[in-house]
Amino acid sequence: MSLTFFLGLFGLFSVWPLVFILNNAFKPLNEIFLFPPKLFVLSPTLTNFQDLLIIIGNSWIPMSRYLFNTLFLTAAGTAGTVIIGSMAAFPLAKYVFPGSKTMSKLIVYSLMFNGTVTALPNYVIMSKLNMIDSYWAVILPSVGSTLGLYLMLNFMVQVPDALIEAAKIDGASEFTIFWKVMMPLSKAAWITLIILSFQNFWGTTGGGFIFSEKLKPISYALAQIVNAGVARTGVASAVTLIMLVVPVAVFIFSQSNVIQTMASAGIKE
Repeated sequence: MSLTFFLGLFGLFSVWPLVFILNNAFKPLNEIFLFPPKLFVLSPTLTNFQDLLIIIGNSWIPMSRYLFNTLFLTAAGTAGTVIIGSMAAFPLAKYVFPGSKTMSKLIVYSLMFNGTVTALPNYVIMSKLNMIDSYWAVILPSVGSTLGLYLMLNFMVQVPDALIEAAKIDGASEFTIFWKVMMPLSKAAWITLIILSFQNFWGTTGGGFIFSEKLKPISYALAQIVNAGVARTGVASAVTLIMLVVPVAVFIFSQSNVIQTMASAGIKE
């Protein structure tokens, strides 16, 4: 009983920011600037969303273009991250070859470097490849990150070797073993990777890699609206809610797989 109480208490602390963001989006300006702030809206209004639609309608670049850029970056980046990470993890998890242990250690060490540290090397590499100001300047560095590889590697290690041997006896090729044995058994891991990658690409602004306005994602356009000043505080609240809804919905529908992965609940011999 006491454990349930404490879990419920911490759950309330976790949900408080979401409730606050949801209510703020429907607050008029006078309520947003109240001090101390109120958690729940007193006089709900759609003015913030109406103002946002007016601003979007006057945009130089159609908002549909920004949305397309985000969808393309998210779809291509997420697919690439899952496919490349899974295919690289498979041989490291199930085969021993010269340098495999060293590579596994380097993967762990690479996790210590965050995006700020690797931003400059990534820019130099993309510049040498003439990919600056293109979708690939954002996609390729994220696809090449080792987080997805590390996640898939730790899950695939737990898949019994007996299943691979049985597939080989049946005449399955390496790709068939990967696609029809390893991937289905690692479903929880790659769904978790999809969620993490989706959140990363959905919120990207292009940073110092994309400069053309026609290639900018929707998060950049909405950020420019938010940065226009105090008068757009209400619009900023609406923008925050819109950008939050999609990743939260994706997580809610996939949370069971995330929990399974984080608990390392793989198949064991």
